Amino acid sequence: WFGGLGLLAIARLSGLSLLVPAAQRGPLLVCALFNVVGWHLSSGYGVSLMPAGRAAIIAFTMPVWASLLGALVLREALTGSKLVGLALGTTGLAVLIGPDLIALQTAPVGALFMLLAALSWATGTVLVKRYHWSIPTTVVVGWQLIAGALPISLGAVLLEAPPDPAGLSGRTVLAMAYIVVFPMVFCQWAFFRTVQLFPAVIAAIGTLAIPVVGVYSSSVLLGEPVGWREFLALL
Repeated sequence: WFGGLGLLAIARLSGLSLLVPAAQRGPLLVCALFNVVGWHLSSGYGVSLMPAGRAAIIAFTMPVWASLLGALVLREALTGSKLVGLALGTTGLAVLIGPDLIALQTAPVGALFMLLAALSWATGTVLVKRYHWSIPTTVVVGWQLIAGALPISLGAVLLEAPPDPAGLSGRTVLAMAYIVVFPMVFCQWAFFRTVQLFPAVIAAIGTLAIPVVGVYSSSVLLGEPVGWREFLALL
């Protein structure tokens, strides 16, 4: 909610119209289903069932699925340089995930959720590229987040225990503020702006830097180990 409202506020303060043409409302809802509902719910449950750094690795198999879907749906050519970039990135993922194959067998539900998250995000990325938007990226992404927030909020009310705001620590509040400002406002806008500027395959391959950040930040923040595999994957 805060991410979507923040983006729409930025758009309005920039003098942009927040109106979505009637012909583009259906496509926007479909994109929200994959980019927001499918991605956030699947990754949220998945990361709660397995180590965060390893969950990030599975989630960012997304470029593989986006490349295949881009070739099928958008007719984007899988050129030699794209295939090399994809191969190098997925090799890095394989290096990282190798020792955890046994762990994935012990937590298959978490791994399945992260794989569903990757497939959902890949589908949403290709759909955003497929539709021709006449409205700015800020408005597209802002309304996507709000449209996706509606069913997620309804599910939270019906299926989850009510939150206890009084029990939130200062550290938790700061973490939530960071999530709103950077991942939910800036990064959402930046990624889908990149999708509009470049082929979907290129935008997707660019996200392969993210698992590296995920592994190292998991080490700093959560104490998860970093060794030669992580350095090799970074290379």
